[in-house]
Amino acid sequence: MPMNRRSFLSTTAAMTGTALLPQAVMASDTIKLGSILDTSGIFDAYGKPMDMAMRLAVKEINAAGGLLGKEVEVVAYDTQSDMALYSQYGQQLTRQDRVDVVHGGILSASREAIRQTMRKTKTLYFYNVLYEGGVCDGNIFINGVTPAQQVEALVPYAMGKSGPKVYILAADYNYGQITARWIQKFVAENGGETVGVDFFPLDVSDFGSTIAKIQAVGPDLVIAPLVGGAHLSFFRQWAAAGMKDRIPLASTTLGVGNEHKVLTPAEGDGIMVAYNYSQELDTAANIAFKDKWSAAYGDSGMIHELAVSNYQGMLTWAEAVRQAGSIERAAVIAALETGLSIEGPAGRVTVDPKTHHAVLDVHLMEIENQGMRVVETLPQRQPIDTQSVCDLKVNPGDNIQYEIEI
Repeated sequence: MPMNRRSFLSTTAAMTGTALLPQAVMASDTIKLGSILDTSGIFDAYGKPMDMAMRLAVKEINAAGGLLGKEVEVVAYDTQSDMALYSQYGQQLTRQDRVDVVHGGILSASREAIRQTMRKTKTLYFYNVLYEGGVCDGNIFINGVTPAQQVEALVPYAMGKSGPKVYILAADYNYGQITARWIQKFVAENGGETVGVDFFPLDVSDFGSTIAKIQAVGPDLVIAPLVGGAHLSFFRQWAAAGMKDRIPLASTTLGVGNEHKVLTPAEGDGIMVAYNYSQELDTAANIAFKDKWSAAYGDSGMIHELAVSNYQGMLTWAEAVRQAGSIERAAVIAALETGLSIEGPAGRVTVDPKTHHAVLDVHLMEIENQGMRVVETLPQRQPIDTQSVCDLKVNPGDNIQYEIEI
């Protein structure tokens, strides 16, 4: 994540350290919630606020009397942005700590590193991050937006403000590769043409030759599913080359980890995005959430899309436990599969029983003065991409990430 993240992370560093609670001190009458996140390392700007949001939700749940008369106890591990540690800590949470539920994972690779462990040990799993879609597994519930919810809305909006010729720059792993294909699909469906697609490993930070290549091609719009601190360099270099005011930019990732707060207004203003959450949402639920965050941590500036998604995932799980009247996995899944809904800071979150994904509001936004100004809200968008391949009501034993035909 951005090298300058100290400017908006340092004030909370002491509050977000990983809590490894020895099993001996845990009361037998608690409900154990496992968390695995990157709260240090190169992805900590994603993971730290997610950890903070999880702890804020647990604090609220316990202050309201807990669940089923029991307190929720957090057992959390910091993977230090090391994918190998996800497998290790996933096994530790399920086999040694014996938690009742796990919320965790950021990159798709981290989800896949632990998903089978959760399934084999029959530990309910929540993945609360936007991703490329297609996971079909009766043991997992996913609360982040999928491409059909996000990209299908963003592409026609961005093309309408620019033109039909689109160039794509994407991270070189499954999220970027699959999202790039979705972008190409929706570009074509909206009468446009993809004039270039380039992929970049996560450690690439020099985009000079790429910018020259884009200048030569002359697209109307650049869409950038780029990920992480190194890739943030593209937006700075694009502005420094004088391109930002010549060819508009859109992104499916910029801002989910508050990267837009690191860019100057000259670098970031006007970039188009579409997410489930913005701090600028002028709703009673969001205002109340930001007030609670400020009371707990002293600064609401760290809140971002992934933090809110994690918070909403926590509320969804807690409501399912209440409705089930049990912490048993099968009972909680049955409650979730009723189409359960909660009201979160980003709007209503409804569980789709067919896919175990979330039906979500999506907000079309433009970055403005280091904020995300909401242009239009598209309510309760269905995860139609994953619905096209996954039906857990018909095939409850499914356990795969489908490659959706695009």
